[in-house]
Amino acid sequence: MHNRLRAERARGDLDVLSRAGLDLDDFIAEATETVGRATPWVGACVGTHDPSTMMLTSARKYGSLVANNEHDRLFGLLEYGAEEPSSFRALARSESRAIGMHASDDLDVERSERTNRLMRPIYGFGDEARLVFRDGAGVWGCLAMFRGSDDATFSREEIDFLGTLSESFARGVRAGMLTRLASSPAAETDVCGPAVVIVGADDAVSQISLGAEERLAQLATTAHSGDPLSLVTALVGAARRMLAVPGSPIPRARVRTAAGTWLVLHASPLSGPDGAAGDVVITIEEARPPEIVALVVAAFGLTPRERDVTRLVLQGVETKEIAATMHVSAYTVQDHLKSVFEKAGVRSRRELISRIYFDQYVPRMGSEVAPSGWYAG
Repeated sequence: MHNRLRAERARGDLDVLSRAGLDLDDFIAEATETVGRATPWVGACVGTHDPSTMMLTSARKYGSLVANNEHDRLFGLLEYGAEEPSSFRALARSESRAIGMHASDDLDVERSERTNRLMRPIYGFGDEARLVFRDGAGVWGCLAMFRGSDDATFSREEIDFLGTLSESFARGVRAGMLTRLASSPAAETDVCGPAVVIVGADDAVSQISLGAEERLAQLATTAHSGDPLSLVTALVGAARRMLAVPGSPIPRARVRTAAGTWLVLHASPLSGPDGAAGDVVITIEEARPPEIVALVVAAFGLTPRERDVTRLVLQGVETKEIAATMHVSAYTVQDHLKSVFEKAGVRSRRELISRIYFDQYVPRMGSEVAPSGWYAG
């Protein structure tokens, strides 16, 4: 039975954590432990997502999942390679924020490939609860909690409770993602230009370019991180699935490394001369400013009007012109700017532009430019 007092206390503690400006790793670890005090689990996995594509950008594991990274790649293939009603992408598109494999009426656990190929036979789990981290700016991540085969399944009351935590988790992940933004990124790699990984039809890495292993190693964050290749296999599953859905965009994700550098990963399915398909090429390269601006601005949690003001500021438009463009007074623009500065943790237009565009790039200005046209390591 769900203890309502513990639930209320956990909800309040999570709200405080989400506003504490914690590093992403610290927030996720403390938040997951906090939820467990009200809704016990034996294993838990937290993923962060690119809000524009819902692709996995990092994964952290707790409890009985910590010591086992062997099957992380299979998870990525199952989660993104098939369209299950219980997938995080399906949950993100629905009106619900949390589901339980046994507690939700519209889910058939016996038809879940994830449950029957991975969670039951390999981990021995008897039930799973899932939560997406959603706010007005999008979906920023997800939480999966597991109970053993001999444990009670998650109740409807517990699933309802998890749903109330969605915005707090989203707020904490957004803030945590930006905690290293103002840090000067160290030269963390000798990789120049894109790195390439090719995954064959048998789901194994068949070819890998010079420097790709180094890029993949940068994706690991802490001792709680899963296999970085799970991010690759998630893209592989999505790329194969896109072949069956005409007009689908190429799967891509903007990913933050532990050192604060932004990378872009994208996947394209390949076909051989005989028409055989199944191979997928993954490209990993350092993100250019235009690729991360929208993500960083969204992470500040701005209102639509504040985003409009910020967009014009980034274009170098003065206050009077912004007011005329938006059909408001200059005083209203100043009020919006004040709110933007507070949310971004800056004091001026110049600091705002630097925080959004240049924290990753200005420290390297003057460095040698590689043949790719980008900064050398």
